[in-house]
Amino acid sequence: MNIGVLGGTFDPIHIGHLIVAEEARTRLGLKEVLFVPAGQPWLKQGSDITPANHRVEMARLAIADNPGFRLCVREVERHGPSYTVDTMMELRGQFGSQASLFFILGRDTLADLPVWKEPARVVQLCRLVVAPRLGSRDLKHLKEAMPGLLDEIVQLDMPLIEISSSGIRERVRNGMSIRYLVPQGVERYIDEHGIYVAPVE
Repeated sequence: MNIGVLGGTFDPIHIGHLIVAEEARTRLGLKEVLFVPAGQPWLKQGSDITPANHRVEMARLAIADNPGFRLCVREVERHGPSYTVDTMMELRGQFGSQASLFFILGRDTLADLPVWKEPARVVQLCRLVVAPRLGSRDLKHLKEAMPGLLDEIVQLDMPLIEISSSGIRERVRNGMSIRYLVPQGVERYIDEHGIYVAPVE
């Protein structure tokens, strides 16, 4: 059984996330892809992040019409900073040794892997599936920090999807349309709850 795992802040989740997940699901023959919103992303400590309840609900709305996608709220329910290694260890315990876990991430995120908590353990627990990103950093440092890693990752051969959560937040603050950048349900949720709107001075 092959299980995909796509983690992220999802602030907000957008069409790019869904396209990458579906590409991985179909190309790798995954039974399902778990979407794992981060509870307290340790790399973004000190940043202004939308409360987890909103990010979880937007993710739920975004994946509702795809039976191959499932929401996983382990990191939100766990106290303290969210670490990928903890999540993958829990999922390994849930699915057992017979399951193959595929952790889906962007090439830009892969560049930061050596500074993650227990990166070598993460690689032991799952295969890394890497989606292309425009302007991604050079990965030469990974050859020294984690020898052999680049030979083990799965490269997703797919078009570049240059949509970013930060860009969507900025568009909302500036009163611009985000139609077609996020699913309709997510667009309505953002509008109804006034998320990302610039505060009135």
